[in-house]
Amino acid sequence: MKKVMIVDDEIGIRENIRNSVQWEKEGFHYCGDAPDGELALPLIEEWAPDILITDIKMPFMNGLELASIIRAQKPQIKIIIMSGHDEFSYAQEAIRLGVTEYCLKPVSATELLQILHEVSQKMDEEEQRLSSLSMTKEKLLADLCGGLIGTSDAIDSAKKLSLSLSAKFYTIVIMDIRPHDDSQNSELLLNKTLRILEEFCSVDVELLSYIRSRTERVLLLKSSSENRIMAYLEQLRGQIRLDLEQQFNCSVVIGIGRNQERLQGIHVSYLEADEDKYITRLTQQNKASLREIHLDEKMNILLDRSRFLEFLKIGDPHLRDSFVQEFAAPLQSIDWNASSYGVYLLNDLTLESFRLANQIFRMGADPDENIRSLQQMIRGITSWEACTQYLRYLLEQLWQRRAASSGKYSDVIDQVKAYVSGQYNNEQVSLKSISAHVRISPSHLSKIFSQETGQTITEYLTQVRIGKAKELLKTTSNKTFEIAFKVGYNDPHYFSNIFKKTTGCTPKEYRTRGAVVPDETSVDMRKEPMYE
Repeated sequence: MKKVMIVDDEIGIRENIRNSVQWEKEGFHYCGDAPDGELALPLIEEWAPDILITDIKMPFMNGLELASIIRAQKPQIKIIIMSGHDEFSYAQEAIRLGVTEYCLKPVSATELLQILHEVSQKMDEEEQRLSSLSMTKEKLLADLCGGLIGTSDAIDSAKKLSLSLSAKFYTIVIMDIRPHDDSQNSELLLNKTLRILEEFCSVDVELLSYIRSRTERVLLLKSSSENRIMAYLEQLRGQIRLDLEQQFNCSVVIGIGRNQERLQGIHVSYLEADEDKYITRLTQQNKASLREIHLDEKMNILLDRSRFLEFLKIGDPHLRDSFVQEFAAPLQSIDWNASSYGVYLLNDLTLESFRLANQIFRMGADPDENIRSLQQMIRGITSWEACTQYLRYLLEQLWQRRAASSGKYSDVIDQVKAYVSGQYNNEQVSLKSISAHVRISPSHLSKIFSQETGQTITEYLTQVRIGKAKELLKTTSNKTFEIAFKVGYNDPHYFSNIFKKTTGCTPKEYRTRGAVVPDETSVDMRKEPMYE
């Protein structure tokens, strides 16, 4: 709601304007008035109006002098000049000062409102233009990965950036590249490695990227061929990673998400890649420790991890105990009280099991919490019997998560939808507040909601709000700003913009047409960014 202030030396004019306009109903807030420019200046500083209406002829400091100061100090304020003097010189000076509108006294409430709405619309258009100019390729990619932008807005922003986002398949990769030599510049290293990553891409795979942190680069792979992406990922895990580490004397940790077929799936792939990177780093650290122990203790015990992972995928739970007894047999020779070798073997097996579970089971909790809990259990193992008990527990826990995933997600989705249905009119509703209500971390809730419904929570909230607004437009005579408040938008202009993007017409046009909107079902209803 834009704030309006009036400066005029005639108290009757100030009172007439103040009392003849229903400010709140028209979407404005009347913040006050002043009798001349000199007294107005400190009030402008205090009230910070968006629109200033000022007379020209005033004592002490006239309207043109005031406008000159305001344009220099607060250029964002829009100025409407009123004058009873129909002289071209005043208009010329007002235009030179960048005054937004110039009108002659006497001005009616209807004329003034028309001018105010025109100025307000110009301000909205300027804000949108500045917003589009501030969007960069890196910010667009970060918003897509973070689930902060809807499909239609992403496509519009990409078009303005001359960036093509359309593809059949999308995959996110997160690379953590850290130099062994502290004197190396991390950002320079990220840029050098990017050139090599791009060189390995085939003509059928396009790579878009942005820097997430001092040592991390996020890659968006897009292609019309899923096989081409998979082939590149195989190279990335193997030869490309080794080449980068050798050429630049650095360590490379890679996290990879699953292929997705929709733009909104990029967010899910990003969350999966982040989890995979975390597990990969733990795995590499564990392998380094395992190599050191192997050299010190000269242990030659090996576990067939692929066999365990295969049993995790398709094994019969009734055969769990016998399988574990046979699988863990080589570990009987370990002195669990004197050696750490068995601990590191089990830790390595656990991390690989989690990686597989994340890929095929859609795990129901944050990997960090789960892994730390299991690692604590591993450190407490002091006998072979305790080792087999742990392996049985590990299989059982992962199988339970697999069995519970589908049913549990439907309950969570229902809880989210019920909460949004009851709180959509609260402007403060956010991913954070919803996740607190259902007692699931924001990142995990965002992931499972996108997986199960095909849209982000932000998009669903916008869909509900606009649906309620359409219902009110059809069944009530409420003004647009009143409907905006009732569906959770405290800024009527922002509401109108969202409504038009969603339905293809303004709220007024929707009501005038009798709520018949051509091709409405094809309009993407998932637009509104959710800011925390």
